[in-house]
Amino acid sequence: MSLPLEPPIRDRPQAEEEARTQDALLHNRPLGQRARPGSLKEVSLLAYPAILTQLSGALMGVVDSAMVGRLGATELAGVGFGGTWIWTLFCFFIGMATGVQTFVAQNHGAGKNRLCGVWAWHGLLLLLPITALASLLCYAVMGPVLSNLISSKSMISVSTSYMSIRTLGVVGMVAAMVLSAFFRGISDTRTPLYVTLFANGLNIVLDYGLIFGRLGLPEWGVEGAAAATVISEWVFAFVILGVFLRPALREKYGTARIRLAWSDQRRLVRTGAPIGGQWALEMLSFAVFLVMVAEMGDIAMAASQAFMALLSLSFMQASGLGIAVATLVGRYIGSSELDHAETSFRSGLVLSFFISGTVGLLFLLIPDLLVGIFSDDPEVIQMGIPLLAVGAVFQFFDAFGIVADGALHGAGDTRVPFLIRFLLAWGLFIPLAWLMAFYFEGGLNAAWVAGAIYIFLLAAYLIWRFQSGAWRHIRI
Repeated sequence: MSLPLEPPIRDRPQAEEEARTQDALLHNRPLGQRARPGSLKEVSLLAYPAILTQLSGALMGVVDSAMVGRLGATELAGVGFGGTWIWTLFCFFIGMATGVQTFVAQNHGAGKNRLCGVWAWHGLLLLLPITALASLLCYAVMGPVLSNLISSKSMISVSTSYMSIRTLGVVGMVAAMVLSAFFRGISDTRTPLYVTLFANGLNIVLDYGLIFGRLGLPEWGVEGAAAATVISEWVFAFVILGVFLRPALREKYGTARIRLAWSDQRRLVRTGAPIGGQWALEMLSFAVFLVMVAEMGDIAMAASQAFMALLSLSFMQASGLGIAVATLVGRYIGSSELDHAETSFRSGLVLSFFISGTVGLLFLLIPDLLVGIFSDDPEVIQMGIPLLAVGAVFQFFDAFGIVADGALHGAGDTRVPFLIRFLLAWGLFIPLAWLMAFYFEGGLNAAWVAGAIYIFLLAAYLIWRFQSGAWRHIRI
């Protein structure tokens, strides 16, 4: 069903002024002290709640890994492998969900506020049914597939148990991502932060209770970690849906306008599918990479899981910056202020330099302390310490690439970057990792060096792509 048609569009100067006024109110700044468009201050003010949101998610993964790691190296390896494959199998839908932010931000910038909520419903109606079907298929074929991917029987058992339960939460996770994209599109990065903090706090409590049998809860071990995550994902979805349907938002952004329009669905697919596709293909290449790592043994896989959990702390900060840059680029394109969009991109790169540089120093200065968070197994710690030297470089270039990717998403420039990611991931990353790790017998460190080379080339391309200005001619 649909409410009455959109009222006539107001003149552009009025729309732009209202968007800036709302942004000032959103960040509790006096109207006379607004940040300069695209400046470091504006990007920082919009980014910090998004960064805290992403870090909260990363911290949840760190806590999960640290708790499961106390059960043993095999449990840590199996949960890490299973969690990576769950993300790989469903990141296409999550990537498409982020496409909602592009449409919301550009309509918001153009002053078409009551269309913003409509795009969130387009995302939900499009993605939730196909996500549900995909989760059923994943559950049905999981056992045989994992048996062919993993040689360690103990890891197969752990990963299968963990993934079977996690499939129950993916629909809620995708719904939460669609609604989070709506809020970020209207420059509200605080609401997703508050809901994420609540859901992640719940996850930590449930992890402690269900993994170890504390707080009056049953002791389920690995299955408890999965169940805690599923419950938290659905709580996240329902809480943010309740906020989305508040009367004030229904009136201003049309969040109650449930409308199915195939022409708009096709527009969302054209922009969102390449985002989901690039996430899926890149993550699939990474999951194949982890199959190689798993062949090196449970200790190597456990060390890699600890390493990836630490990498996520940098990745999520850069991801928060990417979200802010995507929002600002989309908003300024919507208001036809393209120079401000470019300035926002450059400010994001500067901020990413300082964030990733700080994380890199920590990796180089206290590697033993950081790896020790996840395991007390001396072999895991010994194998994990050299990885952090590689990680210092890996996450530095990764941060630049994530910010550039966010800028391109905000502009709707998604198809060509998708093709380049595909070529680099499958034409370079996987073959090079196999050659360096197995053919030249470089082992785990060499495999991750191949990953760092891939990330460097991808970041260089994404930065060049935005600076080329091709996005200025794209219409979504």
